[in-house]
Parts: sequence; structure tokens; C-alpha cells
Amino acid sequence: MNQIILTHDQINVAAKATAKDMAKIGVKRAYPIPRGGVPAAYAIQRHYPALEVVNSPLLADCYIDDLIDSGATKSRYSDMPFFTLYNKQETGPGWIVFPWEGSVEGSAEDIGIRLLQFIGEDPSREGLLETPTRYLKAWKEWTKGYSINLASVFKDFGDGGENYDEMILIDPIPFFSHCEHHLTPIFGTVHIAYIPNGRIAGLSKFCRLVDAFACRLQVQERLTTQISDFIEQALKPLGVGVVIKARHLCMESRGAKKPGVATTTSALRGVLKDNAATRTEFFAMVSR
Repeated sequence: MNQIILTHDQINVAAKATAKDMAKIGVKRAYPIPRGGVPAAYAIQRHYPALEVVNSPLLADCYIDDLIDSGATKSRYSDMPFFTLYNKQETGPGWIVFPWEGSVEGSAEDIGIRLLQFIGEDPSREGLLETPTRYLKAWKEWTKGYSINLASVFKDFGDGGENYDEMILIDPIPFFSHCEHHLTPIFGTVHIAYIPNGRIAGLSKFCRLVDAFACRLQVQERLTTQISDFIEQALKPLGVGVVIKARHLCMESRGAKKPGVATTTSALRGVLKDNAATRTEFFAMVSR
């Protein structure tokens, strides 16, 4: 994960630039968006002494925040000019940490605290004191796929595969992922088959490949094609087949609320797609 840890000097430079922009249009009373907007507003005020920091939007002629991230906050406060120290569209993707947030971990843990507050819980309750830290640690593990070097995970070799041209099936490979629409679990099994074209890969490498793609925010359709496309590119086999059978808690525990419903997706490449007999053999092996 790309991390930008800001210094006080960098904040000062950004505040000076923002103060200049505010002075150009003549705004004089700013409402700081809780929470990051407060230190940002006072940093800007040092360079724009005419600026008054007020405690109500009704008294303000502009808003101040520390960062435009997704743009959701700015869209909620769209009735007056909106100023920030930083804009993700300019800094690029990554986790920005301000000096008043302490550290990357401390800043990110605030997500868990605010989530607990949002659902009506008390983050200071004894049973929840360590929950934000555990929550962050769990999400790091669940999304570790973003930082995995796929080339180092999936190594192929020719020794042993030079004379083998029959189908190899590795299944069922259990996997656990998260739906990118609701951040809820997806879990099930992956079935992988390929017909070598002179090169093979260690059996455990297929399991590691599944985990590398599954430990990201996913939709099942993309996960299926990512696995099949990578194997095709890495091994250049005669054919590849991938079938995923999974359950989605976004459908089982909310919305439609249909427990036990499974979704099956497939991706076929090469002879497993083009040759009817080979395709039939693959699906017969998977469904046995």
C-alpha cells in the first residue's frame, strides 16, 4: 500500500497555497469539517489572518477540510466553496497520514472507531477497546493479495512436463474473499484444469495463485477470469479451465436473504473452449 506520511513543513506549504486561493475569492468565515478540517483551518489561518473559523455552517461562507478523498464529503457540503489542503486526484492513490493523526496505523484505526459509533456502539466499552486494532489487522490479512508479487508465487518449469499432454485437475481449492460492493465475505472452491504444452507448475502454486487474487475486493466473475488468464499467460498451455462455486453473504445475510444459494462461474481457454470432447471431459471431472 502506497503511504504518504506528511510532515509539518509540508502541511505549512499546502496551507499557504490554500490560503492564497481563499484570499483570491475573498471568503472570510470558514466552517471546518469535523474532524480533520479543524487543524487544517487553523493551519490556513496562520497565512490568512483575516479568516475567521466559525462553529456553524450558518455563519460561514466556505468549508475547510484536510483532504478530498473519494469526494463524498465535498458532495455533501456543496452549497459553498470547499477548500482542502490535499486532493487525492492530485496526490494519486495511497493512504495519506497527517501529523495530527500520529501514524499510519493510528489513522486507519479511526475507521473502526467511527464504524462502531455509526452503528450505535460505544468504542470505549471494555469489549470493544481493542476492536479497531483487530479490525485493521484482519483487513490487512484479507486484502494481502494487493501486495503479492504474482511472478514470485507462480513458478513454472519444463522438467517433467515435456512429454505430458493430458489434462491436470487441481481441485477443490478452498478460497475466501470479499465482495467489492458490500465488503461482505465470498467463500467457496476453485477448480483448475490445464493441458500442458511443455511446461508445468508445482501443485501448491495454483493454491497460492488463487489466494493472491482472492485476497482482494472481488466479484466472482473477475476472480474466475483473472486466474484463468494468468495461467494461460504464465504456462502457455494447450488449454485452461477454471470453475468457481461460491456463496456470497451479501445475498445470504442481507438484501435477498437467500441462505445457501451458490453461484457457479467458468472460464475456458484454448482447447478446453474450442474442443467439445475436451470441454466435456473437463466438466465431467469437475462435477464428479
